[in-house]
Amino acid sequence: MGNAPYVIDVNEQDFQSKVLAKSYEVPVVVDFWAPWCGPCRMLGPVLEQLAEEFGGRFILAKVNTDQNQGLAMRYGIQGIPAVKAFRNGQIVAEFVGAQPKPVVRRFIEQLIPSPEDEKIAEAQRLASQGFDERAEALFREVLEHNPDHWDGALAFATFLVNRGRFDEAREVLARIPEETPQGQRAAQLLAEIAIKEQVAQGPGEDELRARLAENPGDVEAHFALASLLSAQERYDEALAEFLEVVKRDRSYKDDGARKAMLAIFEKLGDDHPLTQKYRSQLAMFLYA
Repeated sequence: MGNAPYVIDVNEQDFQSKVLAKSYEVPVVVDFWAPWCGPCRMLGPVLEQLAEEFGGRFILAKVNTDQNQGLAMRYGIQGIPAVKAFRNGQIVAEFVGAQPKPVVRRFIEQLIPSPEDEKIAEAQRLASQGFDERAEALFREVLEHNPDHWDGALAFATFLVNRGRFDEAREVLARIPEETPQGQRAAQLLAEIAIKEQVAQGPGEDELRARLAENPGDVEAHFALASLLSAQERYDEALAEFLEVVKRDRSYKDDGARKAMLAIFEKLGDDHPLTQKYRSQLAMFLYA
């Protein structure tokens, strides 16, 4: 192993601090290896050379599986060398077996934030500290030089939404193609904008419930009530109302109720009971 600080040995006791916690600061590439493994002796030096070449832009953590069988079991290591890349505490990429240096280099490059990514992260940090003008200038700088930086566009749109600048956010989101990985999140953010506008402009809960008591088929009232409940984080009731809109008129507000449900699912997380309950009900209706 090299002597550089960005090439380290890791064991079961310090894996949490040296890999999982550290991966919130910089990508950590874990090399699961063993002394008797021939392909490991081929891949190890390649990874170490790249770690030194990249100069700390990622950390190479080496795990001897003979000495750390618990880690090997935890991460499902069945063959070595096995390489797993961590960011924000999660595995984001992996491969098994010795690979040529150009292949390993591409693997590493995909993990490391570009200068534009770093500027977006800096803009988000500035925004969180209240330096809105400086943050906005950085967002605009990145998107001016690379209009197709969809992660940056999403981050900027979120910045605008959080400041009530809904029309500007829509313009930014409209540029993100639906077929991109960011397209679904853009649609959900548009649904969140619709909810925020509905709440700001719409009637109160008592009035909406009175309208629905008189006319249960009032889709506008169902959507307005769902938006109000969502803004109050009463997600069970909100999801039920949005689902009612989907059932009665899916096209209402450009499929806004379904998109709003997806936005709530993302906010709650896949494992939340409400996500599981209403995702199942939504799927049953859509695909029946």
